[in-house]
Amino acid sequence: MRVLVTGGAGYIGSQTAKALARSGHEVIVLDNLVTGHREAVKWGPFVEGDLGDKELLPRVFKEHRIEAVLHFAASLLVGESVKDPQKYFWNNVVNTLVLLDAMKASGVKYIVFSSSAATYGNPEKVPIPEDHPLRPLNPYGESKLCMERAIRWYSVAYGLRGVALRYFNAAGADLDGDLGEEHDPETHLIPLVIKAALGQRPDVEVYGTDYPTPDGTAIRDYIHVVDLADAHVRALEYLVAGGESTELNLGTGQGHSVREVAAGVDKLCGGLVPAKDAPRRAGDAAALVADPTKAKQLLGWYPKYSDLDTIIQSAWKWHSSKSPKTK
Repeated sequence: MRVLVTGGAGYIGSQTAKALARSGHEVIVLDNLVTGHREAVKWGPFVEGDLGDKELLPRVFKEHRIEAVLHFAASLLVGESVKDPQKYFWNNVVNTLVLLDAMKASGVKYIVFSSSAATYGNPEKVPIPEDHPLRPLNPYGESKLCMERAIRWYSVAYGLRGVALRYFNAAGADLDGDLGEEHDPETHLIPLVIKAALGQRPDVEVYGTDYPTPDGTAIRDYIHVVDLADAHVRALEYLVAGGESTELNLGTGQGHSVREVAAGVDKLCGGLVPAKDAPRRAGDAAALVADPTKAKQLLGWYPKYSDLDTIIQSAWKWHSSKSPKTK
């Protein structure tokens, strides 16, 4: 199929574009390069542009004869969303509605939507199933939930079909060494710990040491980016085969604390990563761990590379290859 990948120059979007191409699909990437990287677009044509451009999108759909959309383009920093909710509702809600309207006008029926575990808020039970109450703690999670619901209603009214994939914590780097995680500013734990270990930053801050968890630090379910990409390809093929609109967790069912992640990097690099304790961040939950049963049942998807050691090793290999200190 000819698949438009919005945000395809970003961390997960570029990895999924690679997985799509390897599965025989034709990939067209749309990205405004505000946070994405041009060098990460290696599979198929690239269109530089903004998702909110109401004139650009119909042209892209027509010229490239788009048949499906994988939608990654969004703002994604929880803390920033609390400080600047306008940005998040504009980028993640308004611009996604522009995309859905362009799909409707062009007769494109399939969308795989990049959602988030942030839609759940503080969990009542862990692991978290998809039917758990949805009570986001921050505008980022609220914006993702809003678009999950919009896709549902577009399905009812217009025949669109979509899968919303609720990621837990994307992590790791491409196993071939082609792609890795590079955000500016970087807010994700594993690259921050690795950068501290490589001497690229003075330390890593541990946000919150008083959570109701075994070691007092927040627990997250880390999922390798290669496994995430595989799930997106499977979700698209599920829809094309007649699957109904749905929401699916993408995680392992196993959680790791901030201190466990730091210890994993310590073990790999043979030393202690410099760390300092800091207050909790606004909008963060104590523990987020997925129940991935539904994705396994509907998509036949099982994470292959998402044990913590493999995630850290792949990320370490990619980041250290980019570090002047280790060349």
